[in-house]
Amino acid sequence: MTIADRVENIRREIDDVCAKHHINKNKITLLAVSKTHASDAIQAAYDAGIQQFGESYLQEALEKIHTLNHLPITWHFIGPIQSNKTKLIAENFDWVQSVDRKKLLLRLSDQRPNHLPPINICIQINYFNEEQKKGAHQDELAELLDLASSLPNIKLRGLMAIPPKTGNFQQQVTQFQQIDSCFINCQQDYPQMDTLSIGMSNDLEAAIVAGSTMVRIGTALFGERK
Repeated sequence: MTIADRVENIRREIDDVCAKHHINKNKITLLAVSKTHASDAIQAAYDAGIQQFGESYLQEALEKIHTLNHLPITWHFIGPIQSNKTKLIAENFDWVQSVDRKKLLLRLSDQRPNHLPPINICIQINYFNEEQKKGAHQDELAELLDLASSLPNIKLRGLMAIPPKTGNFQQQVTQFQQIDSCFINCQQDYPQMDTLSIGMSNDLEAAIVAGSTMVRIGTALFGERK
């Protein structure tokens, strides 16, 4: 199966889920998670109509961004961030979805080049306080949102989350609904927030049902990670 076939299958799946649950399919952004996959795979996905790609490993991503700089791709950084990497992220990415502490916000804003628009930010929330996962805890969220909304080179867009793994559909929906409720509460104070980045290859339907506006799809598009 080609990458173009996989793209078509995922788009069809999203369309079917939205039709089944009476959701506007145009509200769902497909983010192709291309980490560990080569530039030619990204090129193939782009040729099949995808324009937004997510990367987690900075040096690998920079090579791809350089190789594919002739394409109008929107690049998202979605991996854990070390403070000493913020400058290169600020200079090369359009979005950062994995911000979980104040220091990162301050550095990304300070290091964003003046000729570029403010960088789009999602705060990563560790909603269920899993020890092995990155992300801000709920009691840290208000301070992060307040800071993100005030910095000159930051555009606050929303929340990103990775809930505990479960193969039970209803449990997936319940977990995502809790995150969505948190997102809706945040929108009361920060109405500019328009992005809830939840859902991956194995829980796409549950995420969309619960309110996702952006699904991060890797394996289903590119196959197993290399």
